[in-house]
Amino acid sequence: MTAVLPAPSPATPPAPDATTPPPEAPPAPRRTRGRLLLLGLVPALVLACLVAAGSGQLPIPVAEVAGSVLHRLGLDLGPLPAHPQGEATLWQIRFPRIVMAATVGAALAVAGALMQGVFGNPLAEPSVVGVSAGAAVAAALAIVLGLDFAGVWTIAACAFLGGLVTTLAVYALSRSGGRTEVVTLVLTGIAVNAVAGALLALLLFLADTQAREQIVFWQLGSLNGSRWTYVGVVVPLTLLGAALAMRYARPLDLLALGERPARHLGVDVERLRVVLVVVVALLTAAAVSFCGIVAFVGLVVPHLVRMVVGPSHRVLLPASLVAGALVLVVADLAARTLVAYAELPLGMLTSLVGGPFFFWLLRRTRRTAGGWA
Repeated sequence: MTAVLPAPSPATPPAPDATTPPPEAPPAPRRTRGRLLLLGLVPALVLACLVAAGSGQLPIPVAEVAGSVLHRLGLDLGPLPAHPQGEATLWQIRFPRIVMAATVGAALAVAGALMQGVFGNPLAEPSVVGVSAGAAVAAALAIVLGLDFAGVWTIAACAFLGGLVTTLAVYALSRSGGRTEVVTLVLTGIAVNAVAGALLALLLFLADTQAREQIVFWQLGSLNGSRWTYVGVVVPLTLLGAALAMRYARPLDLLALGERPARHLGVDVERLRVVLVVVVALLTAAAVSFCGIVAFVGLVVPHLVRMVVGPSHRVLLPASLVAGALVLVVADLAARTLVAYAELPLGMLTSLVGGPFFFWLLRRTRRTAGGWA
């Protein structure tokens, strides 16, 4: 007689040890790509700054540029510039300009990312919707009237007020049925830029020769004449705006789900939008206060970064900040060196690249949205 053996019971896994921590979830691919992007952008920015500092009518080798920086930090680890005017050229002309370029690029890129999050539209950008032009009009008005109520901060304060008023107007005019329409946003930007252009023309007519040259400088956009005094105004404004933007990164992610889900998750949508509109005006004022209108940086940079790291603003904002700084340092280097013994307007170069990109993005948005929704 054959004995029937009982079927083996499935093995139960041993109880986990209380002292053993639970296994960590693998990092999200998009977050990993964001970290890798930042790890690549930071050294690229440092290298671009060193190359830009050594390039110009007085060429200085990169090793001597790095040696000069280390010497100022108290570390004599590299050769100093061999040319007798090398140190003065670096610290009085080129380094202020490079720091200004990086700061303005970072401010514009973060402002663009915030506007795209607030409006829920990838076409939103300070220059496209007229915010930069509004800030420039207010600054030009301060130049023509000779206002000096806040010293070196006067132009920046006027640019902030002009950018704030313009941003609020664009926000109010672009909303329809609780959402921002592409056509309304673009047409609002066209109208604001047209009015700002007319006001700038009027100010040009009323201004004297010196003020007229400053206003023309505003319209073209340039970093020529950047000084440490101006850097001391722009950098604090940009750092404050970037810090506030990072503080609202998570509410922006919730807002991307839609207004109703964001409200259910505890987000005060209207308050969030008003606060971020002020932050955008602050960053735009920092960018245009001494450099004029530099278009399309806030459109191109956040969009390209978003294609790599995804829509999470906790990664998108810092990556856009570094990428914007890198883009404008390289663009300013091109403006200084493409034509011998001449300098191209920085705003013209960024528009030559950003204009076709905006056209492509406009067509892509229409195609993916199934119309001009």
